[in-house]
Amino acid sequence: MSISEGLFLGLLMPFVGTSLGSACVFFMKGGFSPTLQKCLNGFASGVMTAASIWSLIIPATEMASAKGRLAFLPALMGVWAGVVLMLVIDRLISEKSVSSGLIKEDSHQTAMLVLAVTIHNIPEGMAVGVLFSACLSKSPSVTLAGALMLAFGIAVQNFPEGAVISMPLRADGMKRNKSFLFGVMSGITEPIAAGITILFSGIITPLLPYLLSFAAGAMIYVVVDRLIPESASLGKSLPPSVVFCLGFTMMMALDVALG
Repeated sequence: MSISEGLFLGLLMPFVGTSLGSACVFFMKGGFSPTLQKCLNGFASGVMTAASIWSLIIPATEMASAKGRLAFLPALMGVWAGVVLMLVIDRLISEKSVSSGLIKEDSHQTAMLVLAVTIHNIPEGMAVGVLFSACLSKSPSVTLAGALMLAFGIAVQNFPEGAVISMPLRADGMKRNKSFLFGVMSGITEPIAAGITILFSGIITPLLPYLLSFAAGAMIYVVVDRLIPESASLGKSLPPSVVFCLGFTMMMALDVALG
């Protein structure tokens, strides 16, 4: 597969995942079963954690090592920048109220959910864009397979997220087509963020160690703060633990073997 083909597929996969999840509003009256949801969350957590390490943090330290000084520093700074950004986003979302009158009180929770998912998708899109930017710059530390697997992991995570957006909107009385559209639009920020990151790849190439680790920090925050608690709270701890390890080892093996 050429880089251009992989780039197209990588940009499309997360958005397709959101769209497929949003389409559940047409044929599901309830939500996902607890078992399916915890498995999807656990699997996506494993893939994204492994991707953060092997596809983002390790390449960042290798790039910094090539410059010969403090190889850990860009990764350290980048990870914490990603974590702080996600903390700020979460705080801003949680502190917004309905005092402006733009959102009805009974729809506040659903509206905040739509906003939260949409904003969280931005750093995930940036993560995909940063990896493909590294591929385009022919960085030996980043592989096309690793970039595609990261996009796949995000797509798996986005599938239930799309349903989490469209189905509550339908339950609030919105028409199916409009609920589906809102779910799809919540995921449009990912390919846009990825595309903008790639467009400026020539400028950001010197900053790749920082940006790779920044994307890792943002994704690790999402995994630890949202995906793992959601998967563990839906039932026994064994199934999400097993599928987490399945996603983690699959991503690790593919990244190392194909790298």
